[in-house]
Amino acid sequence: MDIFERIKNNRGPLGQHAKESHGYFTFPKLEGPISNRMTFRGKELLVWSINNYLGLANHPEVRQIDADAAKEWGMGYPMGARMMSGQTKYHEQLEAQLADFMQKEDAFLLNFGYQGCMSAVEALVDRHDVIVYDSESHACMVDGVRLHHGKRFVFQHNDMESFEKQLRNAKNLTDKTGGGILVMTEGVFGMAGDQGKLAEIVKFKKEYGFRLFVDDAHGFGTIGEMGRGAGDFQGVHKDIDVYFGTFAKSMATIGAFVAADEHVIEYLRYNMRSQTFAKSLPMPIVIGALKRLEMMRTRPELKENLWNIANALQTGLTAAGFNIGHTNSAVTPVFLSGGLGEATNLTLDLRENYGIFCSIVVYPVVPKDTIMLRLIPTAVHTLEDVHYTIETFTKVKEKLENGEYVSEKIASWS
Repeated sequence: MDIFERIKNNRGPLGQHAKESHGYFTFPKLEGPISNRMTFRGKELLVWSINNYLGLANHPEVRQIDADAAKEWGMGYPMGARMMSGQTKYHEQLEAQLADFMQKEDAFLLNFGYQGCMSAVEALVDRHDVIVYDSESHACMVDGVRLHHGKRFVFQHNDMESFEKQLRNAKNLTDKTGGGILVMTEGVFGMAGDQGKLAEIVKFKKEYGFRLFVDDAHGFGTIGEMGRGAGDFQGVHKDIDVYFGTFAKSMATIGAFVAADEHVIEYLRYNMRSQTFAKSLPMPIVIGALKRLEMMRTRPELKENLWNIANALQTGLTAAGFNIGHTNSAVTPVFLSGGLGEATNLTLDLRENYGIFCSIVVYPVVPKDTIMLRLIPTAVHTLEDVHYTIETFTKVKEKLENGEYVSEKIASWS
Protein backbone atom coordinates (compact mmCIF):
# COMPACT_ATOMS: atom_id res chain seq x y z
CA MET A 1 0.00 0.00 0.00
CA ASP A 2 1.13 3.56 -0.70
CA ILE A 3 2.28 5.29 2.51
CA PHE A 4 0.16 8.38 1.94
CA GLU A 5 -2.92 6.28 1.17
CA ARG A 6 -2.45 4.45 4.48
CA ILE A 7 -2.21 7.61 6.58
CA LYS A 8 -5.16 9.10 4.72
CA ASN A 9 -7.30 6.19 5.91
CA ASN A 10 -5.80 5.89 9.40
CA ARG A 11 -5.33 9.23 11.15
CA GLY A 12 -4.60 7.79 14.61
CA PRO A 13 -6.69 7.84 17.82
CA LEU A 14 -6.69 11.64 18.10
CA GLY A 15 -6.17 12.60 14.48
CA GLN A 16 -9.33 10.78 13.45
CA HIS A 17 -11.30 13.64 15.04
CA ALA A 18 -9.20 16.43 13.51
CA LYS A 19 -11.87 17.83 11.20
CA GLU A 20 -14.41 18.22 13.99
CA SER A 21 -12.05 19.39 16.74
CA HIS A 22 -9.25 21.39 15.07
CA GLY A 23 -9.16 25.02 16.16
CA TYR A 24 -11.34 24.55 19.22
CA PHE A 25 -10.76 21.36 21.19
CA THR A 26 -7.38 20.80 19.56
CA PHE A 27 -4.95 23.50 18.45
CA PRO A 28 -6.99 26.33 20.04
CA LYS A 29 -5.62 29.88 19.84
CA LEU A 30 -5.24 31.74 23.12
CA GLU A 31 -4.35 35.36 22.47
CA GLY A 32 -3.21 38.38 24.45
CA PRO A 33 -0.73 38.77 27.32
CA ILE A 34 -0.09 35.47 29.12
CA SER A 35 -2.00 35.64 32.40
CA ASN A 36 -5.00 34.25 34.26
CA ARG A 37 -7.31 35.80 31.66
CA MET A 38 -6.73 35.61 27.92
CA THR A 39 -8.76 35.92 24.74
CA PHE A 40 -10.24 32.91 22.94
CA ARG A 41 -12.28 33.42 19.78
CA GLY A 42 -12.90 37.06 20.66
CA LYS A 43 -13.96 36.48 24.28
CA GLU A 44 -12.00 36.98 27.48
CA LEU A 45 -11.81 33.69 29.39
CA LEU A 46 -10.42 32.60 32.75
CA VAL A 47 -7.54 30.33 31.72
CA TRP A 48 -6.31 27.27 33.66
CA SER A 49 -4.20 25.64 30.97
CA ILE A 50 -0.96 27.65 30.82
CA ASN A 51 2.22 26.19 32.41
CA ASN A 52 3.18 29.58 33.79
CA TYR A 53 3.49 28.37 37.37
CA LEU A 54 5.42 31.30 38.84
CA GLY A 55 3.84 33.99 36.68
CA LEU A 56 7.11 34.83 34.95
CA ALA A 57 5.80 34.72 31.36
CA ASN A 58 4.53 38.30 31.48
CA HIS A 59 6.42 39.61 34.50
CA PRO A 60 7.59 43.16 33.70
CA GLU A 61 11.19 42.54 34.80
CA VAL A 62 11.40 39.40 32.69
CA ARG A 63 9.82 41.09 29.68
CA GLN A 64 12.32 43.93 29.95
CA ILE A 65 15.31 41.59 30.09
CA ASP A 66 13.97 39.63 27.11
CA ALA A 67 13.47 42.83 25.11
CA ASP A 68 16.87 44.27 25.97
CA ALA A 69 18.64 41.01 25.10
CA ALA A 70 16.80 40.73 21.79
CA LYS A 71 17.73 44.31 20.93
CA GLU A 72 21.40 43.79 21.82
CA TRP A 73 21.97 40.33 20.38
CA GLY A 74 19.16 39.51 17.96
CA MET A 75 17.92 35.93 17.57
CA GLY A 76 20.78 34.72 15.40
CA TYR A 77 23.74 34.93 17.79
CA PRO A 78 25.48 32.62 18.41
CA MET A 79 25.41 30.81 15.07
CA GLY A 80 26.18 27.12 14.82
CA ALA A 81 26.18 24.19 17.21
CA ARG A 82 27.91 24.80 20.54
CA MET A 83 30.65 22.26 19.83
CA MET A 84 31.62 24.12 16.66
CA SER A 85 30.89 27.85 16.93
CA GLY A 86 27.90 28.38 19.22
CA GLN A 87 29.56 28.58 22.63
CA THR A 88 29.44 31.77 24.74
CA LYS A 89 30.34 32.73 28.29
CA TYR A 90 26.63 33.26 28.99
CA HIS A 91 25.77 29.67 28.07
CA GLU A 92 28.52 28.53 30.44
CA GLN A 93 27.33 30.95 33.12
CA LEU A 94 23.78 29.60 32.94
CA GLU A 95 25.04 26.02 33.21
CA ALA A 96 27.16 26.89 36.24
CA GLN A 97 24.24 28.59 37.97
CA LEU A 98 21.90 25.70 37.22
CA ALA A 99 24.41 23.22 38.64
CA ASP A 100 24.81 25.34 41.78
CA PHE A 101 21.05 25.74 42.18
CA MET A 102 20.49 22.00 41.75
CA GLN A 103 23.42 21.13 44.04
CA LYS A 104 25.03 18.99 41.36
CA GLU A 105 28.59 19.09 40.10
CA ASP A 106 27.72 20.23 36.58
CA ALA A 107 24.85 20.92 34.19
CA PHE A 108 24.38 20.87 30.43
CA LEU A 109 22.09 23.38 28.72
CA LEU A 110 19.68 21.88 26.18
CA ASN A 111 17.69 23.49 23.37
CA PHE A 112 14.36 21.80 24.07
CA GLY A 113 12.84 19.64 26.78
CA TYR A 114 11.38 16.88 24.65
CA GLN A 115 14.37 16.31 22.36
CA GLY A 116 16.80 16.88 25.21
CA CYS A 117 15.29 14.29 27.52
CA MET A 118 14.93 11.74 24.74
CA SER A 119 18.51 12.26 23.60
CA ALA A 120 19.95 12.12 27.12
CA VAL A 121 18.34 8.74 27.72
CA GLU A 122 19.64 7.39 24.42
CA ALA A 123 23.17 8.64 25.13
CA LEU A 124 23.42 7.22 28.66
CA VAL A 125 22.87 3.55 27.81
CA ASP A 126 24.33 1.02 25.40
CA ARG A 127 23.00 -2.32 24.17
CA HIS A 128 24.26 -4.20 27.25
CA ASP A 129 22.35 -1.92 29.65
CA VAL A 130 18.75 -2.33 30.79
CA ILE A 131 16.19 0.43 31.36
CA VAL A 132 13.47 0.11 34.00
CA TYR A 133 10.83 2.84 33.75
CA ASP A 134 7.43 3.89 35.10
CA SER A 135 4.47 3.06 32.86
CA GLU A 136 3.23 6.66 32.97
CA SER A 137 6.55 8.26 32.06
CA HIS A 138 6.27 11.22 29.69
CA ALA A 139 6.44 10.58 25.96
CA CYS A 140 9.94 12.09 25.74
CA MET A 141 11.23 9.42 28.14
CA VAL A 142 9.35 6.66 26.35
CA ASP A 143 10.79 7.78 23.02
CA GLY A 144 14.26 7.76 24.58
CA VAL A 145 13.60 4.17 25.61
CA ARG A 146 12.56 3.36 22.05
CA LEU A 147 15.97 4.54 20.83
CA HIS A 148 17.68 2.15 23.24
CA HIS A 149 19.13 -0.94 21.51
CA GLY A 150 19.04 -3.05 24.66
CA LYS A 151 16.29 -4.46 26.87
CA ARG A 152 13.76 -2.47 28.80
CA PHE A 153 11.22 -3.33 31.52
CA VAL A 154 8.23 -1.20 32.47
CA PHE A 155 6.73 -1.21 35.98
CA GLN A 156 3.17 -0.29 36.89
CA HIS A 157 2.80 3.34 37.83
CA ASN A 158 4.26 4.07 41.28
CA ASP A 159 3.81 0.39 42.20
CA MET A 160 6.84 -0.65 44.23
CA GLU A 161 6.03 -4.37 44.08
CA SER A 162 5.95 -4.16 40.28
CA PHE A 163 9.08 -2.01 40.37
CA GLU A 164 11.10 -4.55 42.35
CA LYS A 165 9.90 -7.36 40.11
CA GLN A 166 11.23 -5.54 37.05
CA LEU A 167 14.43 -4.68 38.91
CA ARG A 168 14.99 -8.39 39.50
CA ASN A 169 14.43 -9.07 35.81
CA ALA A 170 16.90 -6.35 34.92
CA LYS A 171 19.50 -7.55 37.43
CA ASN A 172 19.28 -11.15 36.17
CA LEU A 173 19.89 -9.90 32.65
CA THR A 174 22.74 -7.51 33.43
CA ASP A 175 24.49 -10.21 35.46
CA LYS A 176 24.79 -12.01 32.12
CA THR A 177 25.52 -9.04 29.83
CA GLY A 178 27.79 -7.11 32.16
CA GLY A 179 25.69 -3.99 31.61
CA GLY A 180 24.11 -1.60 34.06
CA ILE A 181 20.58 -0.57 35.03
CA LEU A 182 19.04 2.85 34.45
CA VAL A 183 15.80 3.52 36.37
CA MET A 184 13.64 6.31 34.99
CA THR A 185 10.64 8.06 36.49
CA GLU A 186 9.20 11.53 36.88
CA GLY A 187 9.43 13.90 39.79
CA VAL A 188 5.89 15.13 39.12
CA PHE A 189 3.67 13.36 36.62
CA GLY A 190 2.28 16.14 34.49
CA MET A 191 -1.19 14.76 33.84
CA ALA A 192 -2.39 13.42 37.19
CA GLY A 193 -0.05 15.54 39.33
CA ASP A 194 1.20 12.78 41.63
CA GLN A 195 4.89 12.65 42.44
CA GLY A 196 7.09 9.72 41.55
CA LYS A 197 7.91 7.62 44.61
CA LEU A 198 11.53 8.71 44.64
CA ALA A 199 12.09 8.14 48.35
CA GLU A 200 10.91 4.54 48.00
CA ILE A 201 12.79 3.92 44.76
CA VAL A 202 16.17 4.97 46.16
CA LYS A 203 15.87 2.39 48.94
CA PHE A 204 16.53 -0.27 46.29
CA LYS A 205 19.73 1.32 44.96
CA LYS A 206 22.15 -0.46 47.24
CA GLU A 207 20.79 -3.92 46.49
CA TYR A 208 20.38 -3.52 42.74
CA GLY A 209 23.08 -0.99 41.94
CA PHE A 210 21.10 1.10 39.45
CA ARG A 211 21.39 4.74 38.44
CA LEU A 212 18.32 6.99 38.77
CA PHE A 213 17.16 9.40 36.03
CA VAL A 214 14.36 11.80 37.01
CA ASP A 215 12.40 14.01 34.63
CA ASP A 216 11.14 16.77 36.90
CA ALA A 217 9.60 19.17 34.36
CA HIS A 218 6.66 20.04 36.63
CA GLY A 219 8.58 19.86 39.91
CA PHE A 220 11.40 22.23 38.97
CA GLY A 221 10.48 25.64 40.37
CA THR A 222 7.29 24.51 42.11
CA ILE A 223 8.25 22.16 44.97
CA GLY A 224 11.25 21.65 47.21
CA GLU A 225 13.44 24.36 48.72
CA MET A 226 13.46 27.35 46.33
CA GLY A 227 11.84 25.06 43.78
CA ARG A 228 14.64 22.51 43.66
CA GLY A 229 12.14 19.81 42.78
CA ALA A 230 10.58 16.55 43.87
CA GLY A 231 13.80 14.92 45.09
CA ASP A 232 14.45 17.83 47.42
CA PHE A 233 10.81 17.78 48.55
CA GLN A 234 11.09 14.08 49.40
CA GLY A 235 14.54 14.40 51.01
CA VAL A 236 16.41 12.29 48.45
CA HIS A 237 17.74 14.89 46.00
CA LYS A 238 21.32 13.70 46.43
CA ASP A 239 20.26 10.19 45.36
CA ILE A 240 19.08 11.37 41.94
CA ASP A 241 21.97 10.60 39.60
CA VAL A 242 20.67 12.48 36.56
CA TYR A 243 18.22 15.33 37.06
CA PHE A 244 16.35 16.65 34.04
CA GLY A 245 14.49 19.96 34.14
CA THR A 246 12.80 22.10 31.54
CA PHE A 247 12.39 25.87 31.22
CA ALA A 248 8.95 25.46 29.63
CA LYS A 249 6.97 25.34 32.89
CA SER A 250 8.12 27.44 35.85
CA MET A 251 10.52 29.56 33.81
CA ALA A 252 8.00 30.14 31.01
CA THR A 253 10.50 30.01 28.17
CA ILE A 254 12.26 27.57 25.84
CA GLY A 255 15.12 25.29 26.82
CA ALA A 256 16.04 22.63 29.34
CA PHE A 257 19.00 21.22 31.24
CA VAL A 258 20.40 18.05 32.69
CA ALA A 259 22.40 18.08 35.94
CA ALA A 260 24.66 15.32 37.28
CA ASP A 261 28.24 14.50 38.28
CA GLU A 262 30.86 16.35 36.26
CA HIS A 263 32.09 13.32 34.32
CA VAL A 264 28.53 12.37 33.36
CA ILE A 265 27.80 15.86 32.03
CA GLU A 266 31.09 15.94 30.13
CA TYR A 267 30.12 12.65 28.50
CA LEU A 268 26.70 14.01 27.55
CA ARG A 269 28.21 17.20 26.08
CA TYR A 270 30.14 15.10 23.59
CA ASN A 271 27.57 12.37 22.96
CA MET A 272 24.07 13.86 22.88
CA ARG A 273 23.15 13.93 19.22
CA SER A 274 20.28 16.38 19.71
CA GLN A 275 22.81 18.96 20.89
CA THR A 276 25.86 18.08 18.84
CA PHE A 277 23.94 18.58 15.61
CA ALA A 278 21.67 21.48 16.62
CA LYS A 279 22.13 25.23 16.62
CA SER A 280 22.95 26.79 19.97
CA LEU A 281 20.19 28.47 21.98
CA PRO A 282 19.88 32.14 20.90
CA MET A 283 21.33 34.69 23.28
CA PRO A 284 18.03 36.36 24.30
CA ILE A 285 16.76 33.00 25.56
CA VAL A 286 19.95 32.38 27.54
CA ILE A 287 20.00 35.88 29.05
CA GLY A 288 16.29 35.58 29.82
CA ALA A 289 16.81 32.21 31.50
CA LEU A 290 19.52 33.70 33.73
CA LYS A 291 17.03 36.33 34.91
CA ARG A 292 14.30 33.77 35.48
CA LEU A 293 16.61 31.54 37.51
CA GLU A 294 17.66 34.54 39.59
CA MET A 295 14.01 35.29 40.35
CA MET A 296 13.33 31.68 41.31
CA ARG A 297 16.18 31.89 43.81
CA THR A 298 15.46 35.34 45.25
CA ARG A 299 11.68 35.79 45.06
CA PRO A 300 10.12 33.14 47.33
CA GLU A 301 6.82 34.97 47.14
CA LEU A 302 6.34 33.70 43.57
CA LYS A 303 6.24 30.09 44.74
CA GLU A 304 4.21 31.06 47.80
CA ASN A 305 1.60 32.75 45.60
CA LEU A 306 1.41 29.65 43.41
CA TRP A 307 0.75 27.43 46.41
CA ASN A 308 -1.81 29.78 47.95
CA ILE A 309 -3.83 29.31 44.77
CA ALA A 310 -3.07 25.59 44.33
CA ASN A 311 -4.01 24.74 47.92
CA ALA A 312 -7.22 26.77 47.76
CA LEU A 313 -8.17 25.17 44.44
CA GLN A 314 -7.48 21.60 45.49
CA THR A 315 -8.99 21.94 48.97
CA GLY A 316 -12.08 23.62 47.55
CA LEU A 317 -12.60 21.05 44.81
CA THR A 318 -12.26 18.18 47.27
CA ALA A 319 -14.69 19.82 49.70
CA ALA A 320 -17.16 20.22 46.85
CA GLY A 321 -17.04 16.47 46.18
CA PHE A 322 -14.77 16.38 43.15
CA ASN A 323 -12.29 13.59 42.49
CA ILE A 324 -8.83 15.12 42.01
CA GLY A 325 -6.99 11.82 42.18
CA HIS A 326 -3.73 11.58 44.10
CA THR A 327 -2.11 14.85 43.14
CA ASN A 328 0.55 16.13 45.53
CA SER A 329 1.79 18.89 43.23
CA ALA A 330 0.31 22.03 41.72
CA VAL A 331 -1.12 20.04 38.79
CA THR A 332 -4.84 19.67 39.50
CA PRO A 333 -6.85 17.03 37.61
CA VAL A 334 -10.62 16.77 37.92
CA PHE A 335 -11.95 13.32 37.01
CA LEU A 336 -15.47 12.92 35.70
CA SER A 337 -17.34 10.10 33.97
CA GLY A 338 -18.40 10.33 30.35
CA GLY A 339 -17.53 9.71 26.74
CA LEU A 340 -16.01 11.92 24.06
CA GLY A 341 -19.31 13.54 23.12
CA GLU A 342 -20.07 14.45 26.71
CA ALA A 343 -16.54 15.73 27.24
CA THR A 344 -16.71 18.09 24.28
CA ASN A 345 -20.21 19.34 25.13
CA LEU A 346 -19.12 20.04 28.71
CA THR A 347 -15.99 21.86 27.50
CA LEU A 348 -18.00 23.91 25.02
CA ASP A 349 -20.37 24.92 27.82
CA LEU A 350 -17.47 25.91 30.07
CA ARG A 351 -15.91 28.09 27.41
CA GLU A 352 -18.95 29.64 25.76
CA ASN A 353 -21.34 30.06 28.69
CA TYR A 354 -19.15 30.24 31.78
CA GLY A 355 -15.95 31.81 30.41
CA ILE A 356 -13.53 29.13 31.65
CA PHE A 357 -10.79 27.61 29.52
CA CYS A 358 -9.08 24.45 30.79
CA SER A 359 -7.54 21.47 29.08
CA ILE A 360 -9.77 18.52 28.27
CA VAL A 361 -8.16 15.06 28.37
CA VAL A 362 -9.88 11.97 26.99
CA TYR A 363 -9.05 8.47 25.78
CA PRO A 364 -6.38 7.27 24.93
CA VAL A 365 -4.58 9.54 27.44
CA VAL A 366 -7.03 8.47 30.17
CA PRO A 367 -9.20 5.32 30.28
CA LYS A 368 -12.35 5.09 28.18
CA ASP A 369 -15.45 6.75 29.65
CA THR A 370 -13.25 9.06 31.71
CA ILE A 371 -13.10 12.83 31.32
CA MET A 372 -10.19 14.66 32.89
CA LEU A 373 -10.23 18.42 33.19
CA ARG A 374 -6.65 19.47 33.87
CA LEU A 375 -6.12 22.71 35.78
CA ILE A 376 -2.76 24.45 36.12
CA PRO A 377 -2.84 27.03 38.93
CA THR A 378 -0.32 29.86 38.74
CA ALA A 379 0.99 32.70 40.86
CA VAL A 380 -1.10 35.18 38.85
CA HIS A 381 -4.47 33.54 39.54
CA THR A 382 -6.66 34.95 42.30
CA LEU A 383 -8.82 33.44 45.01
CA GLU A 384 -11.81 34.90 43.18
CA ASP A 385 -10.77 32.81 40.16
CA VAL A 386 -10.69 29.74 42.38
CA HIS A 387 -14.11 30.33 43.93
CA TYR A 388 -15.76 31.03 40.58
CA THR A 389 -14.23 27.92 39.03
CA ILE A 390 -15.43 25.63 41.83
CA GLU A 391 -18.94 27.09 41.65
CA THR A 392 -18.98 26.62 37.87
CA PHE A 393 -17.62 23.07 38.00
CA THR A 394 -20.36 22.17 40.47
CA LYS A 395 -22.96 23.36 37.96
CA VAL A 396 -21.50 21.53 34.96
CA LYS A 397 -21.00 18.34 36.99
CA GLU A 398 -24.71 18.38 37.85
CA LYS A 399 -25.55 18.89 34.16
CA LEU A 400 -23.28 15.98 33.24
CA GLU A 401 -24.88 13.66 35.79
CA ASN A 402 -28.34 14.71 34.59
CA GLY A 403 -27.47 13.67 31.06
CA GLU A 404 -27.52 17.16 29.54
CA TYR A 405 -24.25 16.63 27.68
CA VAL A 406 -25.00 13.20 26.22
CA SER A 407 -24.07 12.95 22.55
CA GLU A 408 -22.69 10.38 20.15
CA LYS A 409 -20.74 13.06 18.31
CA ILE A 410 -18.16 15.70 19.11
CA ALA A 411 -19.83 18.98 19.99
CA SER A 412 -20.31 21.39 17.10
CA TRP A 413 -18.52 24.68 17.77
CA SER A 414 -18.14 26.45 14.43
